[in-house]
Amino acid sequence: MSSQLNNQLVLPFTEFAKSKNIDGPTAMRILEDVFRALIRKKFGTDEHFDVVINLDKGDLQLWQVRTVVDDDDAEALEDPANLGLSAAKLIEPDFEVGEEVAEEISIEDFGRRAVLSAKNTLLQKVRDLEKDALYQKYTELEGQIITAEAHQVFGGATILHDQENNNLILPREEQIPKDRFKKGDYIRAVVHRVELKNNTPRIVLSRTSPVFLERLFESEVPEIADGVISIKKIVRTPGERAKVVVESYDDNIDPVGACVGMQGTRIHGIVRELRNESIDVINHTDNFELLITRALSPARISSIQQEEGRVAVYLKPDQVSLAIGKGGQNIQLASRLVEQEIDVYRELDNEEDVDLEEFTDEIHEDVLAAFQKAGLNSAKKILEVDPQELTARTGLDAKTIDEACHVLQREFE
Repeated sequence: MSSQLNNQLVLPFTEFAKSKNIDGPTAMRILEDVFRALIRKKFGTDEHFDVVINLDKGDLQLWQVRTVVDDDDAEALEDPANLGLSAAKLIEPDFEVGEEVAEEISIEDFGRRAVLSAKNTLLQKVRDLEKDALYQKYTELEGQIITAEAHQVFGGATILHDQENNNLILPREEQIPKDRFKKGDYIRAVVHRVELKNNTPRIVLSRTSPVFLERLFESEVPEIADGVISIKKIVRTPGERAKVVVESYDDNIDPVGACVGMQGTRIHGIVRELRNESIDVINHTDNFELLITRALSPARISSIQQEEGRVAVYLKPDQVSLAIGKGGQNIQLASRLVEQEIDVYRELDNEEDVDLEEFTDEIHEDVLAAFQKAGLNSAKKILEVDPQELTARTGLDAKTIDEACHVLQREFE
């Protein structure tokens, strides 16, 4: 094969393949496949052709091997694997019938367009291999934490580069609401899923997945990594609050204490990574009522009543807001944790009153403010006043007062 062909095809391909970490046998297979395709296109078959490759020297040779036959054997001459004696003697005068003739194929035999097509095919095959390798690599990494560098931020999404400069994407919906990244930041996230889009791998990362939190615990708590403690379930409101149920297989190890660490040393790193997400670590139990009690911590529950698909929880008035949590997060996460709807009820003695602040989840804050401005700071104080007088003192309309009083009255029924 002429040095021109090597310069146009083999050497550039070899260098490109090495830069993409394509191993030698694979590169040789690609070269042979491409050139055998060229041979079949020109000669109709690639039988009786040899493809000789030397990647170290960047050298490739193509040989056509034919058997010398008598010029008068018309039937034998029709076979492309044979060559007439007179034609063979033009190559080497000493050839005789029955011998094999190996003739090197020149670049000019294929033509300029065929060579250009082969060059493009070679590069495309390497790119396809690179895509396959990338897909395989990150499919195996699904559910694992990686660290990558932010390359570009647009439309809320962040494009990251790994060590091989492969593109990874961290969509806005997979980011913690408080996340704010800029180019050059190093970001930790879990490989959430690997998709194929137009035959190109799309690697999606996540910082909101419960799996991300689970992997962070594994990295910070050796007992979890060693299998002594297991994480039974995680529910999250990313960046706000999470509940993690853990269980120890060693009676001498407190799973909650091990996860939190001395003076919170283990969990503090996780909390910082999650933008100060509050994390409740809960000891697993098969006792459903006890699990609910732990899930609603720090509220102290008075009693629990179970119905089909729902749970009624009764608490002292001063515990209700703790059970519900900021924006209802605590009770929502607890419901997801036990996979049942939880209804919270205030437990009252006949002589007890309830401060208006306990009704922020049921009565609009403007209505509560109007009552308080009129000097009515508790449920009983409001219910003891005539509705018409309430209208005059608060400036609220009769319908609003009636609805508020209905909510307040329920607490004493």
